[in-house]
Amino acid sequence: MKLAIVHDWLTGMRGGEKALEVLCERFPDAKLFTLVHVRGSVSAVIEQLRPRTSFVQHLPFVTRLYRHYLPVFPTAIELFDFDRFDCVVSVSHCCAKSIVRPGSTPHLCYCLTPMRYAWDQFDAYFGPERLGRPGSAVMRPIMAHMARWDRATAARADRYVAISHYVAGRIRRYYNREASVIYPPVDTDFFQPESSRPERFALVVSALVPYKRIDLAIAACRKVRVPLTIVGDGPDRAALEQQAGADVRFLGRISDHEIRDLYRRAAVTLLPGEEDFGIVPLEAQACGRPVVAFGRGGALETVKPGETGVLVDVQTADAFADAIAGAIDGATFDAGAIRRHAERFGRARFGDEMAALIAEPSAW
Repeated sequence: MKLAIVHDWLTGMRGGEKALEVLCERFPDAKLFTLVHVRGSVSAVIEQLRPRTSFVQHLPFVTRLYRHYLPVFPTAIELFDFDRFDCVVSVSHCCAKSIVRPGSTPHLCYCLTPMRYAWDQFDAYFGPERLGRPGSAVMRPIMAHMARWDRATAARADRYVAISHYVAGRIRRYYNREASVIYPPVDTDFFQPESSRPERFALVVSALVPYKRIDLAIAACRKVRVPLTIVGDGPDRAALEQQAGADVRFLGRISDHEIRDLYRRAAVTLLPGEEDFGIVPLEAQACGRPVVAFGRGGALETVKPGETGVLVDVQTADAFADAIAGAIDGATFDAGAIRRHAERFGRARFGDEMAALIAEPSAW
């Protein structure tokens, strides 16, 4: 089978790239397409497929400012040529699902989410408090156009597979398409428990962007006087550092080995935003540590209340503070039970389920 895999852009190893990595392992002869590739930003397994890029790759300062070129992404994704392939698999959170392929070539979309900033999170990314009133006013019709294009091209995939039942609901709502669910992979071989006792601090591992609600984690930890360590980078970092006190550490981007060490040492890992799925909570649970998460979105499918962590009903600092205090000082969690729950989401399971689908396109 001549297989093409399409990903929106390759600029770091987040949840979508970890799913892509497993696909690249299973199909090492596939051809990989992406709008932008920052060399060295993804794993060696992905790099070995020598990603083919679009014209966006050659625009000024693209490695840092690729998101600024969002309006040209629809044109760029539609210019890729898939005539010589027997099957196309897209891994999409923006526009990869909208590739144009011959009618006889089946297209499976592994959908991380419909384009969130074009649909229900415009204000978080492009609202007046982010861009100012003039900038927000300019972006509103652009993103309205993107949303119309996103819906209009939803039929280009023969089958949708969602990363969670929550995302399957978004696909149904915005695309009027049904989707089955295959949970993303968690590297439970790498993320394993250690016998050391947890230390009294909370951990956030996240891109520093608006919808992640890192500000809420900072405020909650301040209320209960629990030190907070934040791993990750993003456009909100400067503002968050101004908000934070001396008991908050910003580590930026660090290695997976360092992150694993923090998961093992932290008393609790926090997920204050509403996630489509959320790999971080499962990585922490694979290390035997509990999670405190906002009880909406993907967390409902990855955290078992009272057994692997705590789900918070309302997105307020007071509610999260109470949950953090309870998880650290009041609750008793069984590290073995937490670990067994995470093992259900392993890499082999994801690879097997996706490979079985790709092998039988006639069933789509």
